[in-house]
This record gives sequence, C-alpha cells and structure tokens, in this order.
Amino acid sequence: MTTGEKLNWKGRRLDVHVGPVAHGGHCVARHEGRVLFVRHALPGEHVTAEVTEDKGGSYCRADAVEILSASPDRVQPPCPLSGPGACGGCDWQHASGEAQRRLKAAVVSEHLSKATNRDIDVTVEELTGGLLGWRTRVRMAVGYDRLPGFHPHRSHGVIPVGHCPITVPGLVESVAGQEFAKDSEIELVRDGSGRIHARQVRLVRGYRGRMRWERTPIAGDGGAVEFAAGRHWEMAAFNFWQVHPAAADTFAAAVGEWTQASPGSCAWDLYSGVGLFASVLAAQVGPAGRVVAVEQAGQSSVDSARLLADLPQVTSVARKVELALRDGSLDGPDPEVVVLDPPRKGAGHEVVDTIAARRPTRVVYVACDPAALGRDVARFMLRGYRLDQVRAFDAFPMTHHVEAVALLSRGD
Repeated sequence: MTTGEKLNWKGRRLDVHVGPVAHGGHCVARHEGRVLFVRHALPGEHVTAEVTEDKGGSYCRADAVEILSASPDRVQPPCPLSGPGACGGCDWQHASGEAQRRLKAAVVSEHLSKATNRDIDVTVEELTGGLLGWRTRVRMAVGYDRLPGFHPHRSHGVIPVGHCPITVPGLVESVAGQEFAKDSEIELVRDGSGRIHARQVRLVRGYRGRMRWERTPIAGDGGAVEFAAGRHWEMAAFNFWQVHPAAADTFAAAVGEWTQASPGSCAWDLYSGVGLFASVLAAQVGPAGRVVAVEQAGQSSVDSARLLADLPQVTSVARKVELALRDGSLDGPDPEVVVLDPPRKGAGHEVVDTIAARRPTRVVYVACDPAALGRDVARFMLRGYRLDQVRAFDAFPMTHHVEAVALLSRGD
C-alpha cells in the first residue's frame, strides 16, 4: 500500500480466530493489526470471515462465511433466512439460548465495569416462553417489489418474508404476500387479547410540498389492550409497549422491588409511556403522595392520564423530559425516588445532572442499551451516586438486545 492510499479489505476472505463478544451482535477478531467485528461467529471459533464493510480505519466489519472450528455453543439456526447476507433481524440464532444469555451478560458487565471501575457480575435472566414465537410488535419494510420483509444487516435492501419464527404466530403472516406502497413500512401489533393491528406508514408530499407521515389502517380498530402490574391497559395500539409478552409484568415487579417509595412521598416516572411504572409508584406513595409521569409522545401521555385517572396522586405531563426538567413542570417537592426508562440513546448528561441536583434517595434506571446505561451510570457516579444492584433480562431472544434494570443510590 502506497503512502496515502486508503486501506480497503472489502470482499477479502480472512481466516481468523474469534475473540470476545462486543456490543451490537458481533465478536472481535484481529488480522494484521486491525480489528474485525465478525457477525455469525462465536467466541473461540476459527472461521473464514468475509469483509463486508471497510472505511479504511482501524477496524472493518465481516461475516463468518465458513466455520473451520465450531464452538460447542453453536446450533443450527431455526430460520432459513438467518445468516450472512440474509435477514438482519436476529444476531444469535446460531447460539444456544444459554450461550446467548452469557454473551449478553458479558456485554452488560463490560459497560458497567468500565463505568464504575470495578467488576460487575451480571446474569441475564430468561423470560417465560422460550426463544421463538415471542415478538408481539414488529415493523416490516416494503421493497421495490411492493412486498413486505426485513432489511439485511446495515442495508436498505428488503428480503420478502412470509414467516418469522421469533414473532407470535399469525402476525407476519397477516400481511405476507400482499402488495403495499414502495418504500413504506408496515407496523404490526398483536395485543394482549390476541387481536392483530396493522397499519402502513409512509412519507408523502402534502400541502405546499411539505413532507408528512401518512398512516393507513390495514387491520384492527387501533385500540389495543394489554395486561400488566394488575391492570388492564386499553390504549392506542401503536403506543410504546414491551414487545415480549412477559416483559412488562417482569419489569414492573423489578422496578417496584427497588423503588420502595415511602407513603406520602413524591416520585417521578420519566419517559413514562402509558404509565406502567407510575402505577407501581402510585401504590407505594399512596393517596397522600405524588407521582409525576413525564412522556413526550402525545398519544401515550393522553392514554396515561385516562388510564390512571383512578389514581389522583398521579399527574401526567405531556412534555419532552429535558423540557419538563427546565420549565417548571417538575417544580414542587423533591422526589424520593426517580424511575428512568429512556429511549435507546439513554438519558444524557443534562437529564442526569438535573435529577441528581434534586437529590433523590434512589434512581431506578431501565435500559435497553448497555452502552447508554454505562454512560449514564458513570455520570450519576460523578454526581454522588453509586451503583448498588443490576438485573438483566433476555427480553429479545435471538437478538443482541437486552434489557437491564439498575439501582443507583445517593452516596451520602
């Protein structure tokens, strides 16, 4: 390679020994001083990896296209579309369920250990229902052939799909083979009563050429019911809700075990959705207490106010969390406990700093991204908090995603 020439291994096949798991559904290998993030491999394997993406830096991406020496954790994927160049929805179909949970535990442990500068032992707990047939909410892409399917990993292409083994039976099949508008998406939900709701979502040009989202119902009446924390949640079908049938109840119980809000105290539920955790906090603070539930998504906040109307101690605030913390929406008594369930990017420095300034005794953080959780835990520690406990749950079997619940306590 001449000076200034950009390194590009794309398309090359390299025999490599696979090292530890990394966040994102791949493992780390090394070749000629560079890092390869290899999908479809497992730690300890010897594989032939084909480079799929190379931007010329210190690392590139690759797929394991031949297994020269297999891990004892390797199994036959249950889906024929799982593998290099195929559907990108699942990361670990080639690993046993026990191995998947160990891999996820290693990722959560790594990020929390970096954040705290101490060893954090993590066990990923299995939810009921097994590895297949659990996903109740899914978004499908529509390709140029007008058929719904899923994207390959890091690709805008669409692979038509008639059946998906990780989704609940009948969900993907309800739209399979039908034609829809090109470049649209199909959102599918099977609610707690077993009803299927579907809609097409696409960007269209509207008044004065402005682009807007158009949502066209396909199936269902748009009103879903879910069951968790001892309550019925009758809400808009496409509100945020956990995709695993056992997740909402499991997380509500885990959060409630650690919040322990005192009767008559104040508690916050930030990024509250329709108010699942707010309902748990309301039972703890009682009629003399106060729970403030903050949610940006308009319909979720509206549904929250209606669904928790029987709990007058709950106030639903339809605001972005950052704005609510700035503009006085959360004025009043300081919270004894705060529950955080932010989106994948995490809460961020501003939110963490503002919460810490109000000095809650405990913060219970529900996270769907280990890296974001690690960053926010480190920030809380700078503001005088310590990480006391963590639990992790395999709420997304066959994928690299994992849900974690962390308990942070004020250090003084």
